[in-house]
Amino acid sequence: MPGELSRERALSLCCEIIEAGVPYAMIVGGEPTLVPHFLDVCRALSGGGVFLKIETNGQDFDPGTLRGLAVRSVQISIDGATEETYAGQRPGASLAKALTACRRVVSAGLPLEITFAPTRLNISEAEAVIDLALKLGAFRFNTGKLMRLGTAARLWERLAPSEDQYREFLSLLENREESMKGRLELCYKPFSLDEELAGRLSQPAGTLLILPDGRVKVAAALPQACADLKTQTLLEAWEAYRRAWRDRRDLPVVV
Repeated sequence: MPGELSRERALSLCCEIIEAGVPYAMIVGGEPTLVPHFLDVCRALSGGGVFLKIETNGQDFDPGTLRGLAVRSVQISIDGATEETYAGQRPGASLAKALTACRRVVSAGLPLEITFAPTRLNISEAEAVIDLALKLGAFRFNTGKLMRLGTAARLWERLAPSEDQYREFLSLLENREESMKGRLELCYKPFSLDEELAGRLSQPAGTLLILPDGRVKVAAALPQACADLKTQTLLEAWEAYRRAWRDRRDLPVVV
């Protein structure tokens, strides 16, 4: 992928992560499985005692490649309960492939999480996706208000649900949460970007969000970067991240 960290830098960063005693890493994207050294990174981190969470669209994902690694969970995006709705939100992708990946994850004995990004195109199928997650054997269903980032920002007028749709969606989640106890965790709080940032201001997350090109974001929902791992070490980036939450200086915007 253009602009991504080289294999050599990615693997040296893995060593820094291990040496720093980081217990847990999320491998996300874009689509992380498309990166040529995806498995090299997973094996290096796992071999150093770091637990992994893999987030994927499930289109060309073989969970067998993770056999023997310290996998905490695999999260697969299911943005619709029907092929038509799913393909409308993810052009060129197949719901059947994503569901097959989910079943293979469970068959491989790996913990499965489902994520659902609500839009005007699919929010009416939210309850059906919850039921599908339960049927597939997932232990967690992740969702929340659509963030105005990336593709969603470019197509906001087409994709953003109305406030009435959000109220109905939140009511659905609250009603289903009680009935799902012990079977499927519904993870949707904080629900909105405002709620998330309000919490982060008083208690920033102890997590670095590293972009494929090595820049480190202050938070997923914010456009600012606070460090660059192409030129800085992990510990230097960590200190820059901590400073970014304490002062008011201008930070470069990620584009």
